[in-house]
This record gives sequence, C-alpha cells and structure tokens, in this order.
Amino acid sequence: MHSTRTTAAVLAVCGAAALALAAAPAQAASGSVHLYKIYYNSPGTDTRSASSLNAEYVQIKNTTTRNVSLRGWSVTDASAHKYTFPAFTLGAGKTVTIHTGKGTNTAANRYWGSGNYIWNNDRDTATLKNFVGTRIGACSYNSTSSSYKIC
Repeated sequence: MHSTRTTAAVLAVCGAAALALAAAPAQAASGSVHLYKIYYNSPGTDTRSASSLNAEYVQIKNTTTRNVSLRGWSVTDASAHKYTFPAFTLGAGKTVTIHTGKGTNTAANRYWGSGNYIWNNDRDTATLKNFVGTRIGACSYNSTSSSYKIC
C-alpha cells in the first residue's frame, strides 16, 4: 500500500509539472511588437542636414521571445507620411530605430529617406500597422516641453 501511495503522489507531482511546462511556452511567447519611442524634436536648429534629420526618429520594440517579420508593416504620422518595411525581421527582445533622413539600413537602424522632417515639434501621432493594415498601436504627443515621447 505504501508504494501505491508513493506512486500516486509521484504521478500527481509529475502531472502538475507537465502542466506547468506545457503552459510555459505560451507565457514565454507573451509580449508585443509596439511603438516604443518618438524623438520628434532633433537637437539644435532645424537645418535639414543628415545629422539633424536622423536625430528625429521613431522606435519599434519587440518584447516577445520570437523574431517577428515586419515585411509590409508601416509607420505613419498624422499627415500621412508613411514608412513601409521591406523584408525585415525584428529579433526577439530587440528595438529598431527608423530615422527620418537617409542612411544605410542595418538590423538596428532603418532610414525613411526623407529630406524633410516628419514629426512635428509640438504635436503628432505615430501609428503602427501590420502587413494587412490592421492598426497595432498609436502614440501621440502634444508638448513643446520635451523632445521625445515614450509610448
């Protein structure tokens, strides 16, 4: 009888452990791909130089535990300026910065390619949409007391 009780207890513990392990991947996969930060007022005078344009940017963060393809995803402002990702994968736990100006795209930095500023210095809204056009999120600011907004 003692071994039957021991076996039942071991099976109960193993069953509970198996259920916990089965639930772990779903919990680990939680998180999101979302707008993280907008730096809307680049430092200094607005000269439209490459360094000034590229000091204005929006960041997208992947807080999931998996890589996410952003191909076809887009970021727009309230005036309908639009950046669309070409083939691009955002790594698990990574952030990508989309600079307003021109530059060489990397895994961490992308370039809108604009010769004009995108983000208004006082108020604007960034909207992130996935490849089918579903709104993933938006981030608005209405302030001249700061140069950036954490979304």
